[in-house]
Amino acid sequence: MSIRVRYEKELRGVFDNLVLMCRYIEVAIEKSIKALTDLDYELAREVCEEDQLIDKMERDIEQSCLKILVMEHPLASDFREVSAALKMITDLERIGDQAHDIAEITTKLGEDGGSKLVNIPRMAAIVVQMVKDGVQAYINRDLVLARSLEKTDDKVDDLFRVIRSDLTALIRRDPDSAERAIMLMMVAKYLERIGDHAINIGEWVEYAITGSHPKKE
Repeated sequence: MSIRVRYEKELRGVFDNLVLMCRYIEVAIEKSIKALTDLDYELAREVCEEDQLIDKMERDIEQSCLKILVMEHPLASDFREVSAALKMITDLERIGDQAHDIAEITTKLGEDGGSKLVNIPRMAAIVVQMVKDGVQAYINRDLVLARSLEKTDDKVDDLFRVIRSDLTALIRRDPDSAERAIMLMMVAKYLERIGDHAINIGEWVEYAITGSHPKKE
């Protein structure tokens, strides 16, 4: 097997594992929000336990990338692809941590703590799609999709402002709800950060494709 064929095979393995890691993270976010809205403490604990698997996937992909860089002597374009993958898994792992943090908050909410939520699940649905789009943009070398993530994140920021306003108004009306409102604000903040990590993924996709990172121009 030639070096090039072996390189392409190993890179496909990285692609496959990135997609798998992304899927686990999508599910983690979805489970954490469902646990929150349903006050399902068992599901929340499940998300916390499964975060260890996401951490392991990050380490495995990192090892695969380093093996390619050390053994295959990649060309400049190859180096960018592998370097981008290494940066992306860092963002993906942090997204997994934030899903874990949301689940942990759920275990601390009292009765009725997650009921009547509307905008937080909407926010979560957008950031899940952003993460998925970021990874797909990398796999498909889709620069347009990668660059679209920043505009999509505007919707996340808009929802965050609405949630913040609603929770502030809730505290003013009912000071006894302050602790619950603060915890829900933290959930919204974690979702906002997930959107920021998805933008980072898109920027590393742009670097892999063009050789230029938008924040370093």
